[in-house]
Amino acid sequence: MTEKHLSSQFDSELNGVSSRVMELGGMVESQIVQAVYALAQFDTDAADRVIETEVRVNAMEIEIDRELSSIIARRQPTARDLRLLIAISKTTANLERVGDEANKIARMVKSIIESGNARALPSTDLRIAADLASGLLRKALDAFARLDTAAALTILKEDDLIDKEFDGFVRKLVTYMMEDPRTISASL
Repeated sequence: MTEKHLSSQFDSELNGVSSRVMELGGMVESQIVQAVYALAQFDTDAADRVIETEVRVNAMEIEIDRELSSIIARRQPTARDLRLLIAISKTTANLERVGDEANKIARMVKSIIESGNARALPSTDLRIAADLASGLLRKALDAFARLDTAAALTILKEDDLIDKEFDGFVRKLVTYMMEDPRTISASL
C-alpha cells in the first residue's frame, strides 16, 4: 500500500486495513446496485438484501475504526502514516454513509410496495445516476488502492455529473407528482 516501514508488522496491519476497506467498498457497491434494482423492479427480495447487508456494513465500519485506533495507539505513526490512517477512516465513514443511502432506498421500496402504490416511477434517470455513482465508487476504490491522488481529484470533478443527473431525476419526479397527485406518497 505504501513504502515499506522498518516494522513489517506495521506494513501488514496497513495492508490488512486497506483490504478491509476494499471489501467494505465492494459491499456498498453491491448495495447500490441492489437498491436501484429494487426500485426499478419493485423487488422486495433485492430490498431485503440491501437491508441485510447494511448490518454488516455498519459492523465492518466499526471494526475498521477500532483497528485504526489500535494501530495509532500502538504504532505512534509518523505524520505521513497518520494522514493515511485518517484518510482511511474518512473513506470508511463515507462508504458507510453511501450504504445508509442505499438502505434508505431499499426501505422506501418496501414501504411503497406495502402501501400498494407500486406504480412505475420515472426511474430511468435515477438508474443513470446510480450507474454513474457505482462507476465512480469503483474508480474511487481503485484510486484508494493505488493511492492515486490525481485520479482522486478527477473523481471529485466527475461527481458534478452525478449531481446533474440526480437533479434531472428530481425535476421529472416533481412533474410526475404534479400530473398524478396520487403518486406523491410513493414518490417521496
